[in-house]
Amino acid sequence: MESIIKFVQDELIVKKEFPKFSAGDTITVYYEIKEGEKSRTQFFRGVVIQRKGSGATETFTIRKMSGTVGVERIFPINMPALQTIEVNKRGKVRRARITYFRNLTGKRANIKERRG
Repeated sequence: MESIIKFVQDELIVKKEFPKFSAGDTITVYYEIKEGEKSRTQFFRGVVIQRKGSGATETFTIRKMSGTVGVERIFPINMPALQTIEVNKRGKVRRARITYFRNLTGKRANIKERRG
């Protein structure tokens, strides 16, 4: 059964090439929104909190501050509406999932930039 699932994922799902990014990076995700018959491109810029899953079912969570309210959005890596991902800043964190970032405010919510 697993081999059938893997075969379908490899053959039928179109894989797009995106830059490498990990938790702590600040990225901008451009995705297409359809409203009736019109379609437009919208972007979501924030800090990557985690990457989850593998292969066709991989997702990543981005968090941004909208005023004083934190907004999180989960994107599947193989979402057809996903157009491009742009890495703005590489962050230096020690964990793969920085869920503690939700509780930080002010200067503590800053992530140092990775060199090199």
